[in-house]
Amino acid sequence: MKNKKPLKLSVPSQVNQITSVSTATFQDGELHPISKEKESPNYIEQSEVDFEFSLEDLEAVKVVGKGSGGVVQLVRHKWRGNSFALKEISMQMNRSEEIQKQILQELRIHQALQCSHVVGFYHSFHRSRSIYLVLEYMDRGSLADVLRQVKTILEPYLAVVCKQVLQGLVYLHNEKHVIHRDIKPSNLLVNRKGEVKITDFGVSATLVSPKGQRDTLVGTYSYMSPERISGSTYDCTSDVWSLGMVVLECAIGRYPYMQSEDGGSCPDFYELWEAIVQNPPPSAPPDQFSPEFCSFVSACLQKETEKRTSSVDLLSHPFIKKFEDKDIDLGILVGSLESPMNFPR
Repeated sequence: MKNKKPLKLSVPSQVNQITSVSTATFQDGELHPISKEKESPNYIEQSEVDFEFSLEDLEAVKVVGKGSGGVVQLVRHKWRGNSFALKEISMQMNRSEEIQKQILQELRIHQALQCSHVVGFYHSFHRSRSIYLVLEYMDRGSLADVLRQVKTILEPYLAVVCKQVLQGLVYLHNEKHVIHRDIKPSNLLVNRKGEVKITDFGVSATLVSPKGQRDTLVGTYSYMSPERISGSTYDCTSDVWSLGMVVLECAIGRYPYMQSEDGGSCPDFYELWEAIVQNPPPSAPPDQFSPEFCSFVSACLQKETEKRTSSVDLLSHPFIKKFEDKDIDLGILVGSLESPMNFPR
């Protein structure tokens, strides 16, 4: 692969189309997405990309993040001007068979999702031992980018964030039987319209049913539920614990298991394991937050899975309902912030 100019994607001109991605064996060409039939009310009309394009048509602008096993760049279509997020996943020869299977799983999950609260998937390509996923570009970055500027997010805006994330989780858990396994601020993206969408399915897993369980220890330890970090079996409610951690962090301005607000470092794995497994779960200070918010956080951060509220039931929680008729515009908040494009990566 040669790059005459630093910001241009230079790829082989020969394209061999692939009609199946049922195995972990790849060749250069297009990885065709699953047909998007309009069978779900969450189907996205992607009219803004209703044209064919190749990897050669995309020009890199800037690296905007690093996801599970891949670098994400903002790219622009050279002729039409459309912006996309391009995730490159390396298929190195020394990667284990298990890792290659997980890469394939990420591709399959992306292709199958059709929800307005999940980052859109447009196309995929395979070139020179890398898979490229062409995804929807969320122009206001992630919740982590937002927190970097505002430190805390007020309850009305958090209710809007929670509702949209929960709608995405309900879709994943109940319709697609997918556990995300890495819900955290950097994997919840926002655009200028105030839409919040779940991204990065690099460690996600599919289940036979919503009640199915897994036991693999993957994902970001900081947001893992007690049953996950201890190596026990877990189900979809493990994502709910992660959401509770994210929401509490957004509210108090620090990672919940940090003892101070002075920006100290996060605990290491063994400190995390002890805090999450052995100690009571973190909670929202009742003298600083509404009873509804405190109750919502508590409903998510139940150590016993059978006591943890499901994503479906959380959509009816008083905290979510409290602000539904208040016309809260998250776009106003994120639109007032500096563009995440200006942040160093």
